[in-house]
Amino acid sequence: MGMLHFHPHNVHRVRSEGREILFHVPTTSLFEIDDLDGQVLDLFAEKRQVAQADVRDRFGDRVNPAEVAQRIQSFVDLGVVSDGRELPAERPPVRIEAFPLTTIVLNVNTGCNLSCSYCYKEDLTAPADGDRMDFATASKAIDLLLQESPDRPSYNIVFFGGEPLSNMRLIRDVVAHAEPLFAARGARVDFSLTTNATLLTEPLVDWLDQHRFGLTVSMDGPQALHDRNRRTVGGQGTYEVVAAKARMLLQRYRSRPVGARVTLTRGVTDVVAIWQHLQQELGFHEVGFAPVTSGPMEAFRLSGDELTTVFENMKTLGRRYRREALAGVNIGFSNMHQLMTDLYEGRSKALPCGAGVGMLAVDKAGALNLCHRFTGSEMETFGNVDAGIERAPLAGFLEQRADRQDKACSTCRIRNICAGGCYHESYAHFSDPMVPTYHYCDLMRDWVDFGIEVYSEIIGGNPAFFTDHIVPRRAFGK
Repeated sequence: MGMLHFHPHNVHRVRSEGREILFHVPTTSLFEIDDLDGQVLDLFAEKRQVAQADVRDRFGDRVNPAEVAQRIQSFVDLGVVSDGRELPAERPPVRIEAFPLTTIVLNVNTGCNLSCSYCYKEDLTAPADGDRMDFATASKAIDLLLQESPDRPSYNIVFFGGEPLSNMRLIRDVVAHAEPLFAARGARVDFSLTTNATLLTEPLVDWLDQHRFGLTVSMDGPQALHDRNRRTVGGQGTYEVVAAKARMLLQRYRSRPVGARVTLTRGVTDVVAIWQHLQQELGFHEVGFAPVTSGPMEAFRLSGDELTTVFENMKTLGRRYRREALAGVNIGFSNMHQLMTDLYEGRSKALPCGAGVGMLAVDKAGALNLCHRFTGSEMETFGNVDAGIERAPLAGFLEQRADRQDKACSTCRIRNICAGGCYHESYAHFSDPMVPTYHYCDLMRDWVDFGIEVYSEIIGGNPAFFTDHIVPRRAFGK
């Protein structure tokens, strides 16, 4: 053989319970490797450029040369080793020519009856000043969804706010319009919303249940933590009313699992205690955590040390997730569920999410926003429900974001899982959605390494957990 070159950016090794897992970065595939594989990789990692003499010096007569050659060839096939010629592109340059929308987000009201101190919504208003979307705008948004993707088997309409339940008249009208419209096409339509729960009543819960809404409740944990930031316009804590409404909801709701979304702000890092209260005591099916690391209100951002603590606490909860999963039990930890889903499905992402491609958000005026987080911001919009998508600017934005040249992402080992991170997170932190979320790259790499360990142990010890608990989440749009 001639001189062989090592490409470390295409491979990552993770040890788990005495086993060694090879993470193939381009495809996000996982392989268990044996001691000989490890020794071959060690040689390439040390030398970077390996000649036949190096192989002889390392293995001598200890190992059959044909066996070593076979292992080297397997790494050549994976693009981990090459003969010095330029490797084929990991994927062709992203070219956006169509926008296969399956989800439309309707920003039904900018008004909210709460005044949560950390809210990122840039168009948020008091209830009396809320800008409510009208039915004409909503129906045009649905028409746009069908125009862009006329033959899909299923679609999702998301109601967002403010507090979306404060515009129930529109929500009811949209459901009454959409259900027969999609049924006539032989398609399914799902509805979903995130609510602060304060406006829920038993009749409303029963109506939402009848129409199989996917529901998420914003709740930050036990009373002392929840009431720190989630308050009424008058400054009163909302835990007691939200907890009572949540218990009523969870008792009555049957059509789909109900989750909780937790916002972690400065001084709030005890992931395990929050999960314990929301999942084990109140009974939410899943609990997901969103750390605040960006935004104009610095007082609410987690400090660097706090963010590290959050990830360590998430790993603590992740170890419990692993232990229970091996016994076939789902503890409802959404962040770990999502990582397990990515690894199980072998997703290799060019873009971080479906924003702009499979999903667009519509504001009160009918403008098309990249996602719901951008409504009301100074970020450019990409058309409107009357004229349609401004295809060239939106395609150009997405193609530029997917281009990893001259970015640290180009050689990052989680580049095809993270794909540069959330657009709005970058916009809030760097004032530029094109900049990857560099401010927590190291923590994300460590989190993915931890996820690989957990995944390898569960898939080895109880693979049925994935078919029983991970795969069904996809049916609910998770």
